[in-house]
Amino acid sequence: MRDRIFLDTNIIVYSLLQNGSQKHGKALAAMGSVQGTYIFISTQVINELYVTLLKHNLQEKDIEIRIRKILSLYNVTAVTLSIVELGWKLRKKYACSYWDSLIIASALDSNCSVLYTEDLRHGQIIEKKLKIINPFSGKV
Repeated sequence: MRDRIFLDTNIIVYSLLQNGSQKHGKALAAMGSVQGTYIFISTQVINELYVTLLKHNLQEKDIEIRIRKILSLYNVTAVTLSIVELGWKLRKKYACSYWDSLIIASALDSNCSVLYTEDLRHGQIIEKKLKIINPFSGKV
């Protein structure tokens, strides 16, 4: 069975912004390494991506084109009430931000085994199911 990978917003943002930073290259490498797997994002990721790209002065038309391309490539999990409630529990248990807890809950709900993010501790295992990978940690 192929791995199920969840991508946090920051990984996608760095892959799209060609600003010459090392994170751009590492994000592209991380995303390239997950080809051939089932890749998931959530409606939260889509919304965060839109807002973040607006802050980087991209035109809305260009943002929508990029997001439509992403939607054609990845599986999308809707943030439901059950995901919100799981996020509450995870936030308390793992002492993470509310928004990160929703990302974790969405990844777990999608039966993902790996979450790519820079916002959580690299190598951490959540609920004995979900491994956190920070492609910028230098330990990938």
